[in-house]
Amino acid sequence: MDIYLDSADTAQWALPAGCPPVVGVTTNPSLVFQAGLPVNLASYERLVRAAGAAGMGQLMVQLPNNEVQTAHAWVEKLQAVATLERVSLTIKLPCHPTWTECIAAVQAMNQAILLTGLSNAVQLLWAQSLRADFVAPYVGRLAADSSHGGRDVWALMQACIAAQTAQTPHTGPQLLAASVKSADVLARLMGMGAAAVTLPPASLIAWSQDAVTDAAMAQFERDIAASQALG
Repeated sequence: MDIYLDSADTAQWALPAGCPPVVGVTTNPSLVFQAGLPVNLASYERLVRAAGAAGMGQLMVQLPNNEVQTAHAWVEKLQAVATLERVSLTIKLPCHPTWTECIAAVQAMNQAILLTGLSNAVQLLWAQSLRADFVAPYVGRLAADSSHGGRDVWALMQACIAAQTAQTPHTGPQLLAASVKSADVLARLMGMGAAAVTLPPASLIAWSQDAVTDAAMAQFERDIAASQALG
């Protein structure tokens, strides 16, 4: 399973020992704002260059609106910078019918796309029909949603994973699971065969160690010391 760092703060892209390798970085307008950057083309160009400098092979950025003219201008410029930096670019777009024209315009530029915010099976079928490269459901948000008496989020994850290998007539969109709130949820996604997951750097760092491992190490140290007293 591929891991993407969920952060527009370039200072957080360097991870300590114990963290698994990441294939790239994914951002959205909220993450760009939280990193202290304006959501504009100059900021996105800066992120592409930073990804190249950091050796990140992939970068995902989200367009600010569904205007086709904006999409053309931004994608054309970002593609040029990404080519220079040797970064594989993916454009994120909301999984919503009001973005249909924009989605088609971006795809016409031979640009990989991710449909974000996918929340149910009908949206997944729509994304599949559009030949999206990735879909990104917010796993944590869906699990916490009680507006419909709770959701069977794992049924949707299974459907997304089944779509990854569907040949109808192409390979379906890859699942990039977002809003993963615990290592147990991550383990379940791994076991199910999710193609990728996006995680905040803080989560990767926190989960690189575990109290159970620490307790076992402490026990070994105590037993080693006690055994040496046997002389």
